[in-house]
Amino acid sequence: MAVISAAEANRSFSRLLREVAAGRSFTVLSRGRAVATISPPQQAAATYGAARERLLQRLIHQVPSDGGRAWKRDELYD
Repeated sequence: MAVISAAEANRSFSRLLREVAAGRSFTVLSRGRAVATISPPQQAAATYGAARERLLQRLIHQVPSDGGRAWKRDELYD
């Protein structure tokens, strides 16, 4: 997490928001003390988890494309 002064955050707020949108997080200091944290919303992590769960459920119910043929270990390395 990067550290930025409140004055610098105020001067370059648009750039700061672009970097946060790209995934960076910042701690904002005022007179040397941390007063705020600016970071991407946690919703992104929840969305990722939900998408992962949907994918896993789809794969569990997906019909194998090889007709159910089981591969032998030695065949995988030929």
